[in-house]
Amino acid sequence: MHAMATQSSQETISKFDKYVVSNYRRYPVCIVQGEGSYVWDAEGRRYLDLFPGWGCNVLGHSPPAVVRALQEQAEKLIHVPNSWYTEAQGEFAEMLCTRSFGKAFFCNSGAEANEAAIKIARAAKAGVGRYRIISFENGFHGRTFGALTATAQPKYHEGFHPLLPGFRYAPYNNLDAVKQLIDQETAAIMLEPVQGEGGVNIATTEFLQGLRALCDAEGILLIFDEVQSGSGRTGEWFGYQHSGVEPDIMSLAKGLAAGVAAGAVICRDEVAACLKPGMHGSTFGGNPLAMAAGIATFRTIEEEGLLDNAKEMGEKFRERFEQIAEELPIVQEIRIRGMMIGMELKISAMPAVAKCMERGVLINATHDTVIRLLPPLNITPEQVDEGCDVLLEVLREMAQQVS
Repeated sequence: MHAMATQSSQETISKFDKYVVSNYRRYPVCIVQGEGSYVWDAEGRRYLDLFPGWGCNVLGHSPPAVVRALQEQAEKLIHVPNSWYTEAQGEFAEMLCTRSFGKAFFCNSGAEANEAAIKIARAAKAGVGRYRIISFENGFHGRTFGALTATAQPKYHEGFHPLLPGFRYAPYNNLDAVKQLIDQETAAIMLEPVQGEGGVNIATTEFLQGLRALCDAEGILLIFDEVQSGSGRTGEWFGYQHSGVEPDIMSLAKGLAAGVAAGAVICRDEVAACLKPGMHGSTFGGNPLAMAAGIATFRTIEEEGLLDNAKEMGEKFRERFEQIAEELPIVQEIRIRGMMIGMELKISAMPAVAKCMERGVLINATHDTVIRLLPPLNITPEQVDEGCDVLLEVLREMAQQVS
């Protein structure tokens, strides 16, 4: 541990109670330092972080190459508006598009990227009177109004009606249900190739191929929300590359700049052409700091072979999880794609979060029953074992309580 806290966790918590809106459920811990897969709290306690930055920290905490890139960039330019050209934005756009397709628009977050994707789809189809978008149950696209409406989970809609008109919802992996929702006003179909918050649900290749064929036949745009599954998270640069099904529009954020706020939308050239000057923008989008961090992130992933490591460590997690499932009948299903890792239980997974934290391991539980991990792409075999040992201990305890 390098940095010393200037105040205790409780002192920081008291300040939050007085001055910060309490819209988050926070753990009673103040994190003051991070390095790789570990973080330290104000009291000097170390935790193995298997859910760093809610999936943003694809290289773990404070990766040296990203830190250096930020330091060097900050000495030259911190912010320049998009009325000018900057080297870093052009370079990062090239890095993204040569690894995927089309052209890039930059913003600052996943919700912003999805708002832009929705606007672009509507703009592209405005001339033919199409505006409706089909999205999917258990999906999650963000909390701004367009992204919130696209999120087909009623619990997130409570208190915010009326929502944005023009959205319809289908069950995930159900092509027939999608076909029934399409009409002359349908502009786009929007989904996560791997649903993150929804419980690490993986779209089948057949389903994605079916959607692509349907979109091509009906003149509809296909939008992939890769906010969580992009940036190497699944062991490919982007989640769609597992199926070979290319979307027309792709939204990115979270791991894009290894924890620095950054979002992007990648569009096919002909779709990008519909966005004229003045139609959409972002003051901080594509700022030099975020772009420098993004370039360093993608270079590090490439130079250190982290796409392969993500696949290999995903298989190591699978082996460990399968051993746990053999021993404990509370395990329902294991769903893993690279470093998107889900273990569905037959009981609530929520108690596992606090129990693991007490033992020095940070995890997430989503959709009540799913243990979700989004480890950094550079996690080591030893750290996988360290985390799984604690998880096994905790799940044994939980299984005993229900037996």
